[in-house]
Amino acid sequence: MTVIEKILARASGRDHVAAGDTVVARVDMNVLIDLMFTNWTRPLKIADPGRTAIVMDHAVPAPTLADANAGTRAREFAAAFGIERFFDVGRHGICHQVIAENALALPGQVLTCTDSHTCAAGAYNTAARGLGPAEVIAILCTGRTWYTVGPTVRYELIGELPPAVGGKDVFLHIAGAYGDAANQNLEFGGPGLASVPMSDRRTIATQGAEVSADFTVFEFDGRCADDLASRGAGGYVPAAPDADAGYADVRTIDLGAMVPHVARPGKVSRNALPISEADARAVHQCFIGSCANGQLDDMRTAAEILDGRRVAPGVRLIVTPASQAVYRDAVRKGYVGTLIDAGAVVTNSTCGACFGYHMGLLGDGEVCLTASTRNFRGRMGSPDAEIYMASTATVALSAVTGKITDPREVLS
Repeated sequence: MTVIEKILARASGRDHVAAGDTVVARVDMNVLIDLMFTNWTRPLKIADPGRTAIVMDHAVPAPTLADANAGTRAREFAAAFGIERFFDVGRHGICHQVIAENALALPGQVLTCTDSHTCAAGAYNTAARGLGPAEVIAILCTGRTWYTVGPTVRYELIGELPPAVGGKDVFLHIAGAYGDAANQNLEFGGPGLASVPMSDRRTIATQGAEVSADFTVFEFDGRCADDLASRGAGGYVPAAPDADAGYADVRTIDLGAMVPHVARPGKVSRNALPISEADARAVHQCFIGSCANGQLDDMRTAAEILDGRRVAPGVRLIVTPASQAVYRDAVRKGYVGTLIDAGAVVTNSTCGACFGYHMGLLGDGEVCLTASTRNFRGRMGSPDAEIYMASTATVALSAVTGKITDPREVLS
């Protein structure tokens, strides 16, 4: 069995599952976000408060009265049912970052959430997938959900990433070369995995949603174990693929051959290419943030590139740490000061400009280069704006030059 098949077999109490099987699985952690409480009918009972978490993430602090009232409902619900894992304003952040920081996603387990980028937790060898609000409420009440097991595509990683190339570039290469993975699972492993930081694994896992994969999951290794140990996690049972696991395809990715990539506006599938082949498009706004690239490593990378440089006239650089913890650590390490001195705006930790709700919407005809999760028309504001997607390094340097620029010009 593959990693996902192993996890779903265990969660459904079965010895074996295969592509095409439908299983009813126990959910180990069910995460609710603030938007869930905008149109909310509180259940009469829930299956297990200990397997439930609430994260205030998309609209924090509340930018509208509706969001403020949703926050009130979330607090009342947490208090009424004794939900201890409640990450309110001040402990908040994008839910996938908070999940990682607090070891809510554990190897070999099943995690659910209403946000489409729940697949981010796959970096921790977790079967994680975004579900609709009705399904998440059903999980609240029953503690279980169902899946039809899809076929798995295996990515065998070899080599090591060169300087100025990160997880976003790996994903964009895959999206550009192979396109959509609808109704399939993506599994990452191989000898090159050991060289890939957890931050890059989380970026790749998060972006699996953009090629429509059911699950995106990484093999468990020492690097993952060390990360979880640093967060006090233990008692989990990782899932490893069998030597004779059946895959729909096995694809080798030579990390050493990876180069910076950029996705053109509209989508990422079959629409991403090496930056050396892309137009040096002038930009109005650059954005660094989201569950994909708002991590502490992203803050460090941006600060290193912007140290001693200035954001170009006519360009807005918006940087949104993915959580309050990332913001705190970025302040203590001096990253925030460097970014501000360079002319960037560093915002509160939230989803923010990524989903076009507040703190950085695009106007008509503007061009944005983003290190966030999506680039479809209208995602970040005006439907007449253009959104290009690239890595944090590419976005940071492009903010300085005022046009899409290869980060290898300064990082080597």
